[in-house]
Amino acid sequence: MTQPASLKYFKASPEIIRLAVMLSSRLPLSLRNVEDLLHECAIDVSNVTVRYWWNRFGPMFPSELRIKRVQKLRAYSKWKRHLDEVLVKINCRRPYLWHAVDHESGVL
Repeated sequence: MTQPASLKYFKASPEIIRLAVMLSSRLPLSLRNVEDLLHECAIDVSNVTVRYWWNRFGPMFPSELRIKRVQKLRAYSKWKRHLDEVLVKINCRRPYLWHAVDHESGVL
């Protein structure tokens, strides 16, 4: 991933900043939990610093991930969705269940 120009002015490496912001944005963690997780990885950062990074870079990193994910899925030639039909037995009856499935047979 390309580094934003504003990351080069920080003392911490861009990878640490990205990790801290992504931990706090993608997982339901408090800032102190993020601080503890980074401390277990031998990175000493306070929760105030993580909050500052989140306020400054929080919206930027997840939007980059979404853009890259959509571009990757659009580049994949077999990316399609379709409805799949399943016969389910419920209370001695057999109704059909319809659900959306992607190209890898994952239920949407």
